[in-house]
Amino acid sequence: MLATGAAVTTALAQVDREKIYQWINELSSPETRENALLELSKKRESVPDLAPMLWHSCGTIAALLQEIVNIYPSINPPTLTAHQSNRVCNALALLQCVASHPETRSAFLAAHIPLFLYPFLHTVSKTRPFEYLRLTSLGVIGEKRFTFYPTCVNLPLFLNLYFLSAGALVKTDEQEVINFLLTTEIIPLCLRIMESGSELSKTVATFILQKILLDDTGLAYICQTYERFSHVAMILGKMVLQLSKEPSARLLKHVVRCYLRLSDNSRAREALRQCLPDQLKDTTFAQVLKDDTTTKRWLAQLVKNLQEGQVTDPRGIPLPTQ
Repeated sequence: MLATGAAVTTALAQVDREKIYQWINELSSPETRENALLELSKKRESVPDLAPMLWHSCGTIAALLQEIVNIYPSINPPTLTAHQSNRVCNALALLQCVASHPETRSAFLAAHIPLFLYPFLHTVSKTRPFEYLRLTSLGVIGEKRFTFYPTCVNLPLFLNLYFLSAGALVKTDEQEVINFLLTTEIIPLCLRIMESGSELSKTVATFILQKILLDDTGLAYICQTYERFSHVAMILGKMVLQLSKEPSARLLKHVVRCYLRLSDNSRAREALRQCLPDQLKDTTFAQVLKDDTTTKRWLAQLVKNLQEGQVTDPRGIPLPTQ
């Protein structure tokens, strides 16, 4: 009985495998591509070697890039429909699969494929099709993988699916990825989204900035000039002010971690002593963080870092730097 069951399982797996090959072949034809995109995007979590299969099959990556380029005319002026967004996001989901796989990640970067996504991050329309487009594009860079449901109406459920899923590029902590991103405009793009995007877009963009900062090269790059540091600090400060009015524990966690990492740089630490928002020094977020021991610990360490080495008067009041 067990042998029979194993044989049936193997047969079913082979049938599934044959379907995967068929759908990959169908990506090359405009007539069959849409259904193939949908079916493959559903299977990307259950087929471990889907990324190498996609990358090494003839014409597949070109077909996915064609799907992306075909959308460009719909982003300016902003006429993107839900159907268009759904289709291109299925293509992006497959690219996310390629970006996250150790066998294909380096080739993915060497081909500069993330640059094809940057026009989507430049968009500002707040309609749902554009929001999903930005989120999925950010997901390729931040490897926040999720089951994509562009037509879903239960947005809180969508957010939970998004963040409970395994986290393409910056999630790997590889130096190669950070070096590549620093040669692109990803930091100003993330900062713009952090300033004016939806809560979810802000959270993913802040996560990407956080991962860049956690790398020594990334931290040094951002703190290399006053202009870069001040831009980051200004946006983070605006976010703290907004969070004091509309709290989000998830977003606040990433903001605090960015500040804490900036405090590891001596020049940034000195500047933060002057510009760290008061809301992070008082009890503004006590209620939001009451059950989040990690973020509370980060916040306490941030305050401690800024106090260490600071000159005070006899009353303990910090003196201005000379």
